[in-house]
Amino acid sequence: MKPSCPAARRLPLALTAVLLLLMACTPARSPAAPAASSAAAYGAYVGYEPADTRRLTALGAWLDAPAPRVGHVYLPGDRWSNIEGAPGYLNTWARWRQARPERMLVLNVPMLDRSEAHLPDAQVRAGLRLGAGGRYDGHFRALARRLVGLGVPDAVLVLGWEMNGVTYSHRCAPDPAAWKAYWTRIVRAMRSVPGQRFRFEFTPTRGRDAIPWPRCYPGDGVVDIIGMDAYDAPRGLSFSRQVTEPYGLRDHVRFARAHGKPFSYQEWGLFENGDNPAYMRGMLDWFSRQRPLYQAISDYCPHGVWRCRANPRASEVYRSVLGGR
Repeated sequence: MKPSCPAARRLPLALTAVLLLLMACTPARSPAAPAASSAAAYGAYVGYEPADTRRLTALGAWLDAPAPRVGHVYLPGDRWSNIEGAPGYLNTWARWRQARPERMLVLNVPMLDRSEAHLPDAQVRAGLRLGAGGRYDGHFRALARRLVGLGVPDAVLVLGWEMNGVTYSHRCAPDPAAWKAYWTRIVRAMRSVPGQRFRFEFTPTRGRDAIPWPRCYPGDGVVDIIGMDAYDAPRGLSFSRQVTEPYGLRDHVRFARAHGKPFSYQEWGLFENGDNPAYMRGMLDWFSRQRPLYQAISDYCPHGVWRCRANPRASEVYRSVLGGR
Protein backbone atom coordinates (compact mmCIF):
# COMPACT_ATOMS: atom_id res chain seq x y z
CA MET A 1 0.00 0.00 0.00
CA LYS A 2 1.33 3.45 -0.91
CA PRO A 3 1.64 6.02 1.90
CA SER A 4 -1.16 8.55 2.09
CA CYS A 5 -0.32 12.26 2.45
CA PRO A 6 -3.34 14.58 2.20
CA ALA A 7 -1.11 17.67 2.41
CA ALA A 8 0.45 16.82 -0.95
CA ARG A 9 -2.85 17.55 -2.69
CA ARG A 10 -2.45 21.23 -1.74
CA LEU A 11 1.05 21.63 -3.32
CA PRO A 12 1.69 23.09 -6.83
CA LEU A 13 1.47 20.44 -9.52
CA ALA A 14 5.19 20.57 -10.50
CA LEU A 15 6.37 20.25 -6.91
CA THR A 16 3.96 17.38 -6.32
CA ALA A 17 5.45 15.53 -9.27
CA VAL A 18 8.97 15.96 -7.87
CA LEU A 19 7.92 14.67 -4.47
CA LEU A 20 6.22 11.64 -5.98
CA LEU A 21 9.34 10.85 -8.00
CA LEU A 22 11.53 11.06 -4.90
CA MET A 23 9.18 8.77 -2.99
CA ALA A 24 9.24 6.23 -5.79
CA CYS A 25 13.06 6.16 -5.79
CA THR A 26 13.50 5.92 -2.02
CA PRO A 27 13.87 2.36 -0.68
CA ALA A 28 10.93 1.39 1.51
CA ARG A 29 11.65 0.96 5.18
CA SER A 30 10.65 -2.18 6.99
CA PRO A 31 7.96 -1.68 9.59
CA ALA A 32 9.40 -0.93 12.99
CA ALA A 33 9.60 -3.88 15.33
CA PRO A 34 7.16 -3.66 18.23
CA ALA A 35 8.63 -2.31 21.42
CA ALA A 36 9.77 -4.96 23.85
CA SER A 37 7.21 -3.75 26.40
CA SER A 38 4.36 -4.61 24.01
CA ALA A 39 5.22 -8.32 24.06
CA ALA A 40 3.72 -10.65 26.62
CA ALA A 41 5.87 -11.21 29.70
CA TYR A 42 6.77 -14.89 29.81
CA GLY A 43 7.04 -17.10 32.82
CA ALA A 44 6.55 -20.61 34.09
CA TYR A 45 5.41 -22.69 36.99
CA VAL A 46 8.54 -24.61 38.00
CA GLY A 47 7.58 -25.51 41.57
CA TYR A 48 6.91 -23.64 44.79
CA GLU A 49 9.83 -24.59 47.04
CA PRO A 50 12.42 -21.92 47.91
CA ALA A 51 14.99 -23.51 45.59
CA ASP A 52 12.59 -23.29 42.67
CA THR A 53 13.22 -19.57 42.20
CA ARG A 54 16.63 -20.56 40.82
CA ARG A 55 14.96 -22.75 38.25
CA LEU A 56 13.51 -19.68 36.55
CA THR A 57 17.05 -18.43 35.94
CA ALA A 58 18.03 -21.86 34.65
CA LEU A 59 15.05 -21.86 32.29
CA GLY A 60 16.24 -18.58 30.79
CA ALA A 61 19.75 -20.04 30.39
CA TRP A 62 18.31 -23.09 28.60
CA LEU A 63 16.48 -20.75 26.23
CA ASP A 64 19.58 -18.55 25.78
CA ALA A 65 17.25 -15.68 26.68
CA PRO A 66 16.56 -13.37 29.62
CA ALA A 67 15.18 -15.17 32.64
CA PRO A 68 11.38 -15.25 32.94
CA ARG A 69 9.77 -12.14 34.35
CA VAL A 70 6.77 -14.05 35.71
CA GLY A 71 6.99 -16.35 38.70
CA HIS A 72 3.86 -18.46 39.17
CA VAL A 73 3.07 -20.26 42.44
CA TYR A 74 0.06 -21.65 44.31
CA LEU A 75 -1.16 -21.46 47.87
CA PRO A 76 -2.04 -24.89 49.26
CA GLY A 77 -5.78 -25.15 49.73
CA ASP A 78 -5.90 -27.99 52.22
CA ARG A 79 -6.60 -25.76 55.24
CA TRP A 80 -7.28 -22.12 55.99
CA SER A 81 -3.91 -21.47 57.64
CA ASN A 82 -2.21 -22.26 54.33
CA ILE A 83 -4.63 -20.11 52.36
CA GLU A 84 -3.66 -17.26 54.70
CA GLY A 85 -0.05 -17.75 53.57
CA ALA A 86 1.73 -20.17 55.88
CA PRO A 87 4.85 -18.74 57.58
CA GLY A 88 7.96 -19.32 55.49
CA TYR A 89 6.03 -20.42 52.43
CA LEU A 90 6.19 -17.24 50.34
CA ASN A 91 9.34 -15.58 51.70
CA THR A 92 11.73 -16.71 48.97
CA TRP A 93 9.28 -15.81 46.22
CA ALA A 94 8.77 -12.38 47.75
CA ARG A 95 12.53 -11.81 47.69
CA TRP A 96 12.64 -13.00 44.08
CA ARG A 97 9.97 -10.45 43.16
CA GLN A 98 11.70 -7.63 45.01
CA ALA A 99 15.05 -8.23 43.28
CA ARG A 100 13.84 -6.84 39.91
CA PRO A 101 11.19 -4.14 39.43
CA GLU A 102 9.95 -5.67 36.17
CA ARG A 103 9.12 -9.03 37.75
CA MET A 104 5.57 -10.22 38.40
CA LEU A 105 4.49 -12.62 41.13
CA VAL A 106 1.35 -14.54 40.16
CA LEU A 107 -0.25 -16.34 43.10
CA ASN A 108 -3.17 -18.74 42.84
CA VAL A 109 -5.48 -18.40 45.84
CA PRO A 110 -8.12 -21.05 46.66
CA MET A 111 -11.48 -19.68 47.78
CA LEU A 112 -12.32 -22.59 50.10
CA ASP A 113 -10.31 -25.01 52.20
CA ARG A 114 -10.15 -28.69 51.22
CA SER A 115 -9.89 -27.30 47.71
CA GLU A 116 -9.05 -30.63 46.05
CA ALA A 117 -11.16 -32.90 48.23
CA HIS A 118 -13.85 -33.39 45.55
CA LEU A 119 -16.60 -32.25 47.87
CA PRO A 120 -20.21 -32.84 46.78
CA ASP A 121 -22.17 -29.97 45.23
CA ALA A 122 -24.31 -29.46 48.34
CA GLN A 123 -21.21 -28.92 50.46
CA VAL A 124 -19.66 -26.59 47.89
CA ARG A 125 -22.88 -24.62 47.69
CA ALA A 126 -23.00 -24.23 51.47
CA GLY A 127 -19.38 -23.05 51.55
CA LEU A 128 -19.94 -20.49 48.80
CA ARG A 129 -22.98 -19.09 50.58
CA LEU A 130 -21.09 -18.83 53.88
CA GLY A 131 -18.32 -16.99 52.06
CA ALA A 132 -20.78 -14.66 50.37
CA GLY A 133 -22.15 -13.83 53.81
CA GLY A 134 -18.72 -12.85 55.15
CA ARG A 135 -17.78 -15.96 57.14
CA TYR A 136 -14.26 -16.15 55.63
CA ASP A 137 -13.35 -12.46 55.27
CA GLY A 138 -10.78 -12.68 58.06
CA HIS A 139 -8.75 -15.35 56.24
CA PHE A 140 -8.35 -13.15 53.18
CA ARG A 141 -7.53 -10.05 55.17
CA ALA A 142 -4.83 -12.12 56.89
CA LEU A 143 -3.43 -13.15 53.50
CA ALA A 144 -3.46 -9.53 52.32
CA ARG A 145 -1.58 -8.39 55.43
CA ARG A 146 0.95 -11.18 54.96
CA LEU A 147 1.64 -10.25 51.33
CA VAL A 148 1.97 -6.56 52.16
CA GLY A 149 4.29 -7.42 55.05
CA LEU A 150 6.46 -9.56 52.75
CA GLY A 151 6.86 -6.63 50.35
CA VAL A 152 4.69 -7.98 47.52
CA PRO A 153 1.62 -5.73 47.70
CA ASP A 154 1.42 -5.76 43.89
CA ALA A 155 1.01 -9.53 43.44
CA VAL A 156 -1.44 -10.81 40.82
CA LEU A 157 -3.95 -12.94 42.73
CA VAL A 158 -5.75 -15.64 40.75
CA LEU A 159 -8.81 -16.30 42.88
CA GLY A 160 -10.72 -19.54 42.47
CA TRP A 161 -9.14 -20.53 39.15
CA GLU A 162 -10.86 -23.02 36.82
CA MET A 163 -14.15 -22.26 38.52
CA ASN A 164 -16.10 -23.46 35.46
CA GLY A 165 -14.78 -27.01 35.92
CA VAL A 166 -15.20 -29.74 38.51
CA THR A 167 -11.68 -30.17 39.91
CA TYR A 168 -11.78 -27.73 42.83
CA SER A 169 -14.08 -27.09 45.76
CA HIS A 170 -14.22 -23.43 44.74
CA ARG A 171 -16.15 -24.34 41.59
CA CYS A 172 -18.94 -22.09 40.40
CA ALA A 173 -21.62 -24.38 38.95
CA PRO A 174 -23.34 -25.39 42.22
CA ASP A 175 -24.34 -21.74 42.85
CA PRO A 176 -23.12 -19.08 40.39
CA ALA A 177 -24.81 -16.21 42.24
CA ALA A 178 -23.17 -17.14 45.54
CA TRP A 179 -19.82 -17.69 43.79
CA LYS A 180 -19.86 -14.17 42.31
CA ALA A 181 -20.96 -12.61 45.59
CA TYR A 182 -18.21 -14.48 47.44
CA TRP A 183 -15.51 -13.39 44.93
CA THR A 184 -16.66 -9.79 45.37
CA ARG A 185 -16.50 -10.18 49.15
CA ILE A 186 -12.91 -11.52 48.99
CA VAL A 187 -11.71 -8.69 46.76
CA ARG A 188 -13.24 -6.03 48.99
CA ALA A 189 -11.78 -7.63 52.13
CA MET A 190 -8.29 -7.74 50.64
CA ARG A 191 -8.50 -4.24 49.20
CA SER A 192 -9.35 -2.94 52.67
CA VAL A 193 -5.82 -3.70 53.89
CA PRO A 194 -3.56 -0.61 53.88
CA GLY A 195 -0.69 -0.66 51.39
CA GLN A 196 -2.11 -3.24 49.02
CA ARG A 197 -1.99 -2.79 45.24
CA PHE A 198 -3.17 -6.27 44.25
CA ARG A 199 -4.54 -7.15 40.85
CA PHE A 200 -7.27 -9.79 40.87
CA GLU A 201 -7.45 -12.26 38.02
CA PHE A 202 -10.53 -14.21 36.92
CA THR A 203 -9.29 -17.41 35.20
CA PRO A 204 -11.56 -20.15 33.85
CA THR A 205 -10.38 -23.16 31.92
CA ARG A 206 -10.75 -23.06 28.14
CA GLY A 207 -14.10 -24.22 26.76
CA ARG A 208 -17.49 -24.74 28.32
CA ASP A 209 -16.63 -27.43 30.89
CA ALA A 210 -19.32 -27.74 33.62
CA ILE A 211 -20.76 -24.24 33.11
CA PRO A 212 -20.17 -21.45 30.58
CA TRP A 213 -17.55 -19.35 32.34
CA PRO A 214 -19.12 -15.94 31.53
CA ARG A 215 -21.94 -16.93 33.90
CA CYS A 216 -19.38 -16.83 36.72
CA TYR A 217 -17.89 -13.42 35.89
CA PRO A 218 -18.27 -11.28 39.03
CA GLY A 219 -18.06 -7.86 37.36
CA ASP A 220 -15.61 -5.28 36.08
CA GLY A 221 -15.35 -3.51 39.43
CA VAL A 222 -13.68 -6.50 41.12
CA VAL A 223 -11.71 -8.02 38.20
CA ASP A 224 -8.45 -6.56 36.91
CA ILE A 225 -7.28 -9.31 34.53
CA ILE A 226 -9.22 -11.97 32.63
CA GLY A 227 -7.12 -15.10 32.32
CA MET A 228 -7.56 -18.54 30.83
CA ASP A 229 -6.03 -21.96 31.52
CA ALA A 230 -5.48 -23.47 28.08
CA TYR A 231 -4.05 -26.98 27.92
CA ASP A 232 -3.87 -29.15 24.79
CA ALA A 233 -7.02 -31.18 25.45
CA PRO A 234 -9.20 -33.07 24.86
CA ARG A 235 -7.56 -35.73 22.73
CA GLY A 236 -7.96 -35.09 19.02
CA LEU A 237 -8.99 -31.43 19.31
CA SER A 238 -6.88 -29.37 16.89
CA PHE A 239 -5.44 -26.04 17.88
CA SER A 240 -7.69 -24.24 15.38
CA ARG A 241 -10.72 -25.73 17.14
CA GLN A 242 -9.31 -24.65 20.50
CA VAL A 243 -9.43 -21.13 19.10
CA THR A 244 -12.94 -21.30 17.67
CA GLU A 245 -14.81 -23.61 20.07
CA PRO A 246 -17.48 -21.98 22.24
CA TYR A 247 -15.82 -20.23 25.20
CA GLY A 248 -12.43 -20.97 23.65
CA LEU A 249 -9.39 -18.80 22.97
CA ARG A 250 -11.13 -16.43 20.59
CA ASP A 251 -14.13 -15.89 22.86
CA HIS A 252 -11.77 -15.27 25.77
CA VAL A 253 -9.94 -12.44 24.00
CA ARG A 254 -13.18 -10.92 22.74
CA PHE A 255 -14.71 -11.05 26.22
CA ALA A 256 -11.69 -9.37 27.82
CA ARG A 257 -11.56 -6.62 25.21
CA ALA A 258 -15.30 -6.01 25.48
CA HIS A 259 -14.81 -5.45 29.22
CA GLY A 260 -11.71 -3.29 28.76
CA LYS A 261 -9.47 -5.74 30.65
CA PRO A 262 -6.02 -7.16 29.92
CA PHE A 263 -5.96 -10.93 29.48
CA SER A 264 -3.46 -13.63 30.34
CA TYR A 265 -2.62 -17.33 30.31
CA GLN A 266 -1.39 -18.29 33.78
CA GLU A 267 -1.53 -22.02 33.01
CA TRP A 268 -1.00 -23.63 29.64
CA GLY A 269 0.90 -26.53 28.15
CA LEU A 270 0.79 -29.91 26.45
CA PHE A 271 -1.56 -32.57 27.70
CA GLU A 272 -3.77 -35.22 26.15
CA ASN A 273 -2.35 -34.94 22.63
CA GLY A 274 1.18 -35.70 23.77
CA ASP A 275 4.28 -34.17 22.20
CA ASN A 276 2.35 -31.84 19.87
CA PRO A 277 4.50 -29.25 18.09
CA ALA A 278 1.46 -27.91 16.18
CA TYR A 279 -0.21 -26.95 19.46
CA MET A 280 2.99 -25.39 20.76
CA ARG A 281 3.49 -23.37 17.59
CA GLY A 282 -0.18 -22.36 17.61
CA MET A 283 -0.10 -21.10 21.20
CA LEU A 284 3.12 -19.14 20.76
CA ASP A 285 1.79 -17.58 17.58
CA TRP A 286 -1.45 -16.74 19.41
CA PHE A 287 0.52 -14.93 22.10
CA SER A 288 2.51 -13.05 19.47
CA ARG A 289 -0.60 -11.86 17.64
CA GLN A 290 -2.95 -11.23 20.57
CA ARG A 291 -0.36 -9.83 23.05
CA PRO A 292 -1.63 -10.96 26.46
CA LEU A 293 -0.33 -9.29 29.59
CA TYR A 294 1.67 -12.43 30.40
CA GLN A 295 1.82 -16.17 29.78
CA ALA A 296 3.25 -18.87 32.05
CA ILE A 297 3.69 -22.46 30.91
CA SER A 298 3.26 -25.30 33.40
CA ASP A 299 6.75 -26.76 33.12
CA TYR A 300 6.41 -30.30 34.43
CA CYS A 301 5.27 -33.54 32.82
CA PRO A 302 3.07 -34.00 30.91
CA HIS A 303 2.68 -30.28 30.18
CA GLY A 304 6.19 -28.88 30.05
CA VAL A 305 9.08 -28.35 27.67
CA TRP A 306 12.26 -27.90 29.71
CA ARG A 307 11.82 -30.37 32.56
CA CYS A 308 9.77 -32.93 30.62
CA ARG A 309 11.85 -35.01 28.22
CA ALA A 310 8.75 -36.71 26.88
CA ASN A 311 8.04 -33.67 24.65
CA PRO A 312 11.19 -33.13 22.52
CA ARG A 313 9.46 -31.85 19.38
CA ALA A 314 7.24 -29.33 21.15
CA SER A 315 10.20 -28.38 23.32
CA GLU A 316 12.24 -27.51 20.24
CA VAL A 317 9.44 -25.28 18.96
CA TYR A 318 9.23 -23.47 22.31
CA ARG A 319 12.97 -23.01 22.43
CA SER A 320 13.30 -21.81 18.84
CA VAL A 321 10.48 -19.25 19.20
CA LEU A 322 11.26 -17.85 22.66
CA GLY A 323 14.98 -18.48 22.79
CA GLY A 324 17.95 -16.43 21.67
CA ARG A 325 18.68 -18.71 18.75
